[in-house]
Amino acid sequence: MKLPQSAGSRMQPVWLAALCAVAVAFVTFSAVAFGEQSDDILSRASVLRDAEIPSLGNPKGDVTIVEYFDYQCPYCKKTVPGLAQLAKEDGNIRLVLKDWPIFGDVSVAAAKMALASKYQGKYAEAHAILIGATNKLTEANIRDLLTQAGVDVAVAAADLQAHQKSIEDLLARNRAQAEAFGFEGTPGFIVGTFRIPGALEMNVFKQVVADARAAAKKHRS
Repeated sequence: MKLPQSAGSRMQPVWLAALCAVAVAFVTFSAVAFGEQSDDILSRASVLRDAEIPSLGNPKGDVTIVEYFDYQCPYCKKTVPGLAQLAKEDGNIRLVLKDWPIFGDVSVAAAKMALASKYQGKYAEAHAILIGATNKLTEANIRDLLTQAGVDVAVAAADLQAHQKSIEDLLARNRAQAEAFGFEGTPGFIVGTFRIPGALEMNVFKQVVADARAAAKKHRS
């Protein structure tokens, strides 16, 4: 299913269930063909180690999990506790969260404010409270939630204005990658060199991480 294109990435509510339905469909894994050129948006460095995106988990982890997500996607929200537990139990996973705001203007606003929060060292807190929100997000309550998380919203707004091009370029890069990988909705994952178009049960996720480690070891030998 191709995502509808419209001004400001707006989407009608009827698409919400359809986009997230991808997450419960049968999931197949495929190897990622990273770009060869360093300036390619699909290069290994751009996909796994974009310098503009703070990494969570173990910064020196031997397996990187990249998630393309939207703060309003219910399946993204459901994935959070299990993925956090997996990263904690494993101890050697590096987690990269790539905002792909496909559910309209509010999602775009949430993504931009979360990314602006990184300039005051509060990205993790901003992400946690927005992805954990149980009420529908609005531009007003995004600011309230961020304040609750300890983010100085006035500073974040100023940083968003100061770094607007960098943040918009990052969101465009994330979107281009997600579409190039063939993701039709959120969440979508890259685990090591494996592409996963949808949410997984954590026991399956553990196996994919193990397979990614084995593939990396084989590649090095």
